[in-house]
This record gives sequence, C-alpha cells and structure tokens, in this order.
Amino acid sequence: MLQLWHRVDMQGQKSHKAAAFATLLAITAIVPGSSFPGSRVTAQETGGFQSYLVELGNLAVARGVKRATVDAVMPTLVYNERAVSLDRAQPGGTPGGPVPKFAPYRARHVDAARIGEGRVKYAALRGLLAKVERETGVPESIMVAIWGHETNYGKVKGNYDLAEALATLAYEGRRRQLFADEFVAVLKMMDRGYPRWKLKGSWAGATGHPQFLPSMYLRLGKDGDGDGRADIWDSEADALASIANYFVAAGWRRGMSWGVPASVPENLDRAAIANKMVSPRCPRVHDRHSRWKTVAEWRALGVNPIRAGLRDGDMASFFQPDGPNTPAWLLTGNYRVILDYNCSNFYALSVGLLSDAVGP
Repeated sequence: MLQLWHRVDMQGQKSHKAAAFATLLAITAIVPGSSFPGSRVTAQETGGFQSYLVELGNLAVARGVKRATVDAVMPTLVYNERAVSLDRAQPGGTPGGPVPKFAPYRARHVDAARIGEGRVKYAALRGLLAKVERETGVPESIMVAIWGHETNYGKVKGNYDLAEALATLAYEGRRRQLFADEFVAVLKMMDRGYPRWKLKGSWAGATGHPQFLPSMYLRLGKDGDGDGRADIWDSEADALASIANYFVAAGWRRGMSWGVPASVPENLDRAAIANKMVSPRCPRVHDRHSRWKTVAEWRALGVNPIRAGLRDGDMASFFQPDGPNTPAWLLTGNYRVILDYNCSNFYALSVGLLSDAVGP
C-alpha cells in the first residue's frame, strides 16, 4: 500500500501509494521469475545485479540488519525480469489530457459482489471492528472498504518474493533509493522473526491484507488479536487494526464523515469556487477540488448535502468528478486522509462509497 511509490491513478495523475496495486495484481499475478513477453535477462544484467547486491547488503548492515540475515538472503536473490517489466510498463498518463470518467471506475470497484462480501465480513468481524473504532475513531466500515479495495478482502495479496522483487527494482535504478530502503525494511522484518516464505506481495513491494510497504509495516503494523505480533498476512484482526493505525497517523478526525453526496444548482458559478492553492503532493488530484467553505456557506450557494453527516460549521470542498449534471460530493478533511493511503480521487471516492454501502 501506500504513498511511498508512484502509481498511476485513473485521472492520469502519478500518485503516491503505499498500499495498493491490487487491481493490477488481480490481472497479472504470476509466479516470480516467470517469463514476460518481450523481456529477456542478459548476462550484463545478471552480472551487474550480483555486483549491486554487495552494495545493497552493506547498506542493510549499516542500517542495523544482522549480518547473518544478509549473508543468508543475498546469495539466493536472482534478477526478477517480471518485476522490472511491470514497473516499466506503467502508463505515465498525459498531463493536460482528457480526464477519464469516474462512473465506469465506480461500477467496477463498488460493485454488488464487493459490497456483498464486505457486508459479510463486516457482520462476521463486528466485535473486533467495534473495538478498533472505539480505540481509534476510525469507522468500522472504512477499515472494511480499504481492505476490500486493496486485496478484495484478502483474495489477491500477491505472490512475489519481496526481497527478490525489491532488490531487482533497486538495481534497475529508476527509483533506487525508494526500493533500496524498502529492501532493507524487508530484511529488518526477517530480523523480527518473520520467515521469508511469508513475506510475499506485489511486484512493487506492497504486502499483506492492507498492502503495506515494508517500511510502513515496521512503522504502523499493529497487533489486533492480542498475540503480541502484527501479522498482516494471516490475521484479519491485525490487518484491520493496522489500517486503522495508519489512518490515525494520517490525521483521521473522530466523528467526522469522509463526505456526503450533494445537490447542485444549475447556476453554480464554478469559476468562483475554483481552488487557487497548489498542493505540494499530488497537485493534479487536489486541483480538481474546490476551495474550502463551511457547509453553511455551501448551502447559501445552493449546494446542499443530500443526507446527514456534516454540520453547518464543518469545512468541506466540492467535487463533481464527471462534470455538471452528474453526482457531486462535499468532502471533508477525512477524505484527504483516504487520499493519503492512495492519492487518487477515484480510489478515495470509491473507498468512501464502499464504506457507506457495507456499513449499517
């Protein structure tokens, strides 16, 4: 999961996401090391990779990884052509180009099957979810919705050897520092007692039910079942508690909705409410939102919440992704927390809508 690497969101915006290549994995989950059309490992790549592993191993030791762990892992690593091919195949989007419609994305990601299974999971884990919500303020349904989006409730967690994939991507070099840091984090997880066979995930390093990057797991993985370990691979309780812990760290405000649907007058002056600020992170994602106003100010402009969830004094931004005469929302600061998990408006909106659908 998460915001530490770049992925393309559905708006052509390269966004940071620690957590989530689940859709891509569902299409391309292939056994590590398998061939990829048009790819071939050259002798130069193999030799260069093996030389780079010495440097990478020294970095790990310098950062506190046990020498025994480094010595056990490094000789077993091979160049993973599949991971590199998938990384290089990511579309870059066309800045300034047409923005895709949200409606088709919503239909695929907030579909009857995902809603139905989310409700089943919600009912089955209600005791745990309620406990975590009491402790963190993160709604039960938000935890379930993130889980559903990231791995389809644990069905698609990825089968790539994290150490091998991350070492390969670090060697490839486009984002060397990022992937080298994540590789070191994987070795630190091994030092904590997690066996390598458990440390599987996406080709880009996201792992477990919530698709955390290794460094994020080390920082925010949380024990949810009381056994003293944060096992986000096999424990649903730990995975959900870890998702909530991430949201707390990102600034989730207890008792506030992520947003509500809104009615929009035909004469709304969109130029007058346009956002004039430039976000330092994911600017094209945030640029599509309006400026902030209180809910009372939005009501005065004729933009009215369709259901309860916001008070007149709450600050909200206006977002109508598919343009006039299509669904619109008033979004709170908690929506921005969902964006922190995956900086894509389509993702964040779908998480919010799925949470509304699976909750009571």
